[in-house]
Amino acid sequence: MITRKVAPALAAGCSIILKPAEQTPLSALALAALAEKAGIPPGLFQVVTTSDPASVGEFLLTHSEIRKVTFTGSSKVGRILMGHAARGIKGISLELGGNAPFIIFDDADMEAALDGLITAKFRNSGQTCISANRAFVQKSIINRVIAGLKERVLKLTHGRGSDNPDIGPLINEDALSKVERLVEDAKSKGAQLECGGTRAKESQNVYLPTLLSGMTDEMEMFSTEIFGPVLPIYSFETDEEVLERANNTEFGLSAYFYAQDSSRIHRVMEGLESGMVGVNTGFISDASAPFGGVKESGLGREGAIEGLDAYQEVKYICQGGL
Repeated sequence: MITRKVAPALAAGCSIILKPAEQTPLSALALAALAEKAGIPPGLFQVVTTSDPASVGEFLLTHSEIRKVTFTGSSKVGRILMGHAARGIKGISLELGGNAPFIIFDDADMEAALDGLITAKFRNSGQTCISANRAFVQKSIINRVIAGLKERVLKLTHGRGSDNPDIGPLINEDALSKVERLVEDAKSKGAQLECGGTRAKESQNVYLPTLLSGMTDEMEMFSTEIFGPVLPIYSFETDEEVLERANNTEFGLSAYFYAQDSSRIHRVMEGLESGMVGVNTGFISDASAPFGGVKESGLGREGAIEGLDAYQEVKYICQGGL
């Protein structure tokens, strides 16, 4: 994520000050050292680490010499940064939270859809902003889908990151507690636990890959970004119904669906309120494509030519005769 911001800024001729997440400062410092080793002039790419992000962030965002702000993180923090940036009328790009729907229609290639959902949900233990957060399955095929998913989820390995498992640790204890709370809320309101649903006893901060069926829109998980290896399954009957429910969120970062009928594909991809849509694929992120969302998932795009545009201003010059 750091290189997504730093590379286009440098390419556009900007210097950049990076304030990395408090949990992961070392990777940012390593990238700065590598940039200098690669020939980037000292001072052009600076890193400021801190355990007091609110104060440092406010100082940077309100400083008169800083003209552009870019941020990846929660929508809650994004609102705060927008407020600070507004005081100086600064340009701002925000890549914020997500609540990605993943829709499997009854005409989908079943095996491809199941594999795509596993990829979209469990990559990096579900800790990505574009992870599938709500899986909607057409009612006529839901039993087959649940059986196929359960078979795949039970095959996922878990453990320490150094062991290269399918499911590694969550970032910290707070993240683990959040996942536990969401699962317990769903179970208390009638969800069925198909597999998982508990911490791994032998590995710190690892939550077992979990599959929940019988989900309803009233459960907290429907409106909350899980950010963990938990896959909730919701049923639907009609295209119109699932589009309304998929869009029933303040977020609009990514969305996925599997279908074969061409008219349905065009209707659904246009109807989804999302900055990025994966059609018959569970992997959409690519440096050559514009990455970003709508609604409260953010402003602007990273990657592609749009990511370079974010660090430039259009200047119109009209010169008369000499």
